[in-house]
Amino acid sequence: MGKKLTDFFKLNIFKGDKGLWMIYFLLCMVSIVTIYSASSQMTFKQEAHWAPLVEQIIFLVAGFIVVVFISKVPCKYFKLVALVGLPLAIVMLVSVLVMQKGVNSAARWIQVFGISFQPSEIAKSMLVISVAVILSKMQKNEKVKTSKGVKNMIRATKGGHAKAFKIISVITLLTCALIFPENLSTAAILFLVIYVMMFMGNIPLDLMLKGTAVLVVLAIFFVTILLVVPEKNLSFMTRAVTWKHRIESAMGTQEVDSTSQEFIDKTRQVMMSKAAIAASGVTGVGIGNSTTRDFLPHAESDFIYSILVEETGLFGAVFLLLLFVMLLIRVGRVAQKCDRFFPAFLVVGLGLMMVIQALFNILIAVGLFPVSGQTLPLISKGGTSILITSFNFGMILSVSRYADKVEEKKERKRLKEEQLIETDEIYSSEGIN
Repeated sequence: MGKKLTDFFKLNIFKGDKGLWMIYFLLCMVSIVTIYSASSQMTFKQEAHWAPLVEQIIFLVAGFIVVVFISKVPCKYFKLVALVGLPLAIVMLVSVLVMQKGVNSAARWIQVFGISFQPSEIAKSMLVISVAVILSKMQKNEKVKTSKGVKNMIRATKGGHAKAFKIISVITLLTCALIFPENLSTAAILFLVIYVMMFMGNIPLDLMLKGTAVLVVLAIFFVTILLVVPEKNLSFMTRAVTWKHRIESAMGTQEVDSTSQEFIDKTRQVMMSKAAIAASGVTGVGIGNSTTRDFLPHAESDFIYSILVEETGLFGAVFLLLLFVMLLIRVGRVAQKCDRFFPAFLVVGLGLMMVIQALFNILIAVGLFPVSGQTLPLISKGGTSILITSFNFGMILSVSRYADKVEEKKERKRLKEEQLIETDEIYSSEGIN
């Protein structure tokens, strides 16, 4: 029995960047504590006090298994995942739009063998992997002679810039166009991540600016259509009326009665979220002592940050922000260690996606961004989100394992060179040729 236990610990399943593992476990711990408090409405409806918490723990355990398994996979094999995964995700996105079965007035879910999930979550990861592959194929590392010696220059292969930009633009616009009708914020986050990846992948700014200009023109045209066309004629897109109201509200042109029940229902989430944050203070009201969780719709998902701030105060708010900032920093360090382009682009893209999504959720909770249904990665309730985020975390840790091996090889090479130099010096001092 003792030998088996020793062998188990020798497996060392927590390989890779230790800082990333710590961030992952801390986010999971925050999720368990916050879900217990934020899911009061669900426990009341289900008449089962522990049901939401148990369900969340089950998904987190399943997510941990995913992280461990994926982190063991060599990162070079993720290229094959995108080859199959992106076309499959696009097919599922089309299926969602065709079926139009909405949850909370948005058709974002699909059912396979009785299991509901959001194809957009899968599409995000597959697109990031695909873009990392394309950008890595374009790069060319050359040694260039300068007046001060020789230095490495990263350049594009012949015609690589334009070709990569065209391919990335096509697959990104196709994917975002399929997500956009029912989940505008997710499409916007995905586009922003790909835009940053292209910038880091040496795509010329003139190409990117031209593409952006075209999108801005299309966006202005779309907004104009929303404002001009009557609401009854916008039924072809389930979220169009909602967008129209939000644009009019932002422009101050929407005529609303602030005392009407309709207005109260629409603004209830934001008002209760702000009330929760306002009641927090520096130290908060204490874990499990939230008073707004019983009145805040979707407190366990979209507005879980508000409950966290209310109960833990400024300390909890800053602590969670620092976790995501540290995630981005650790991802950047992992990318710097990589000696190949694909793992570097992949880890940066996945890290950016999680951090930007977290930032969107926080901005929504504090009332600085329109309500859009973005969850807080690994913390909000939701099986699809947890499993896909865990898959992404596993890929990041896989790249970190690869980066550690690269560092070890460099260190061994450096030590070997030092030993050779010392040996040469000894031979020279003894007069041995």
